[in-house]
Amino acid sequence: MKLDRGWMWRLLLLSSLAVAAVAAHKEHFDADILDADEDMGLDEEELKVLMAEDEEEEEEQEATVMDDEEQAEEMQNEGAGGGKTGSDANVSFQVTYKTPVPTGEVYFAETFDDGSLDRWQLSKTMKEDADDDIAKYDGKWAVEQLKENKVPGDQGLVLKSRAKHHAIAAMLDKPFVFQDEPLVIQYEVNFQDGIDCGGAYIKLISDAGNLNLEQFHDRTPYTIMFGPDKCGEDYKLHFIFRHKNPLNKDMEEKHAKRADVDLKKFYTDKKTHLYTLVLNPDNSYEMLIDQSSVSRGNLLTDVVPPVNPPKEIDDPNDSKPEDWDERAKIPDPEAVKPDDWDEDAPAKIEDPDASKPEGWLDDELEFVPDPNAEKPEDWDEEMDGEWEAPQVPNPACETAPGCGQWKRPMINNPQYKGKWKAPLVDNPNYQGVWKPRKIDNPDYFEDLQPFRMTPFKALGLELWSMTSDIYFDNFIITSYKEVADRWASDSWGLKKLVASANEPGIFAQLMMAAEERPWLWVIYILTIGLPVGLTVLFCWPKKSEDDYVYKKVDIPQANVEEEEEEEEEEEEAAADEEDKAADEATEGAAASATEEAEEDNQAGGDNPEGDDEEEEEEEEEEEGEEESKAPERTLEDEPKEGGDITEESHKQAVRKRRVRKD
Repeated sequence: MKLDRGWMWRLLLLSSLAVAAVAAHKEHFDADILDADEDMGLDEEELKVLMAEDEEEEEEQEATVMDDEEQAEEMQNEGAGGGKTGSDANVSFQVTYKTPVPTGEVYFAETFDDGSLDRWQLSKTMKEDADDDIAKYDGKWAVEQLKENKVPGDQGLVLKSRAKHHAIAAMLDKPFVFQDEPLVIQYEVNFQDGIDCGGAYIKLISDAGNLNLEQFHDRTPYTIMFGPDKCGEDYKLHFIFRHKNPLNKDMEEKHAKRADVDLKKFYTDKKTHLYTLVLNPDNSYEMLIDQSSVSRGNLLTDVVPPVNPPKEIDDPNDSKPEDWDERAKIPDPEAVKPDDWDEDAPAKIEDPDASKPEGWLDDELEFVPDPNAEKPEDWDEEMDGEWEAPQVPNPACETAPGCGQWKRPMINNPQYKGKWKAPLVDNPNYQGVWKPRKIDNPDYFEDLQPFRMTPFKALGLELWSMTSDIYFDNFIITSYKEVADRWASDSWGLKKLVASANEPGIFAQLMMAAEERPWLWVIYILTIGLPVGLTVLFCWPKKSEDDYVYKKVDIPQANVEEEEEEEEEEEEAAADEEDKAADEATEGAAASATEEAEEDNQAGGDNPEGDDEEEEEEEEEEEGEEESKAPERTLEDEPKEGGDITEESHKQAVRKRRVRKD
């Protein structure tokens, strides 16, 4: 079927919308890396140098996608040469991986790709204030590949035990001192088996002269704690820093505000996620997951408790005077209870106008013992007592208005007023709500640079978890966000690429994209629903005009009686016309027969063939007269053979009307 140009343009527009949706999904796939590059803040020369380094690294670390045959051949060659085959057998999308190398100055970088923990120190101490059977830090650590979506050659640190205390730490290349450079902390976490209750946060251990990592435990001084934590249905992303009171030198923990997004999916999807914390010398901070911001604020205004205490506090020695009146309203002292006020009148009284209904059965009980009940065979009267049949409603009361002693119904007492109280009036002695006076806070201080925290020189993980196989990888501490971004693209970016390639299909990816961007549902409906609807609308077979039979329809009448009278008149007229037609046909037939007989007699001979022809002519004349009297049923001409059928159907309709009328 042909479509006009307008509909063709609309279909082209829908196709373009579908292409735009796919392009938007592809943009989302690369948006994190692009956003990170836009936020680098590099000048033109540094950008050129970094781009040149990126091109060299991309040439060295270019990912190659292998089809199934090439992958199988390579696996066979590696198996024949004694290489590894089992580790890559379950990887549907393989890339050539090279251990990432920082592109700038860093304080700490760890990939675990060498498979050793020589740089790390396990804690050998005991946890304080814990039972002896769990106080020891005896949780196991290992260096392994990911269980799912593994990148060949990439390994990470895995927490292997459950319901145990774990502690491991490593020294930085050099201590970090909070001065004029930002602090960027970044690492990867994968809850491979989900998480019931436990954390995956890190601690930046404060620089102390006698720091011994073998004695690392929960009370070891730290400067910053950062990372995910979950217990029950509370999903958190911690950022805690310890601030030193300049007056008494005490350390107090300051907690950043909660993240602005729902964090549940990062704990349940069993994917590797990238956690980043950025602290700036202007006291601003930002937390990111997978290079997308989830929380930002300022150390002076967005932490609890605040860094700086209030200037004034309530005087602890001030007390409310005895004659202080805080009552805004008091009972009117001049009010007097009225003489007719009866405080003893009941709230409810019997209705004096009520009367017992007729037929009330005073001598019948409302419930009677069940006559059909029988004592159980195992009933022991010594143990169970005397058996009594259960009570059932009295059958005699079913038809009566009631049984038993009749009582008047209770109604509200019109004389009831309750206990009299004097009305309230404004208190002339009201002094307001008392508050203690304010005094200067003796512990007040003002620290406008909370960014300048205690230096730290080690990174540690001190964790308790009810779930094992928590994966950590690619720790980096630097002062340059662009260095961390390049590090992420060379490490976490490959994991994300492999995980995306191993997704079940394009349908699942579109659903995930729609979860993050609900407006994509509109695109999906337009690209799928509209074409289907238009196809059904324009391609569904239509009935031709010849298939329709237009029947005569009686004009609706408002009055039913008039309609019945008209039908009766029409039926009588039709019957009279039929009778007249029948009489005329009979007379005509007799006359013609007489004339034919006379002609035959005059002809003086037998002529059977002529008689047959005359009889056929008479039958055709009679059929023509009957067809002219039959009502028309259609707007088109019908063959003459249908005349008898039409007349018969008309007669049946008349009979039905008569039956319906009777």
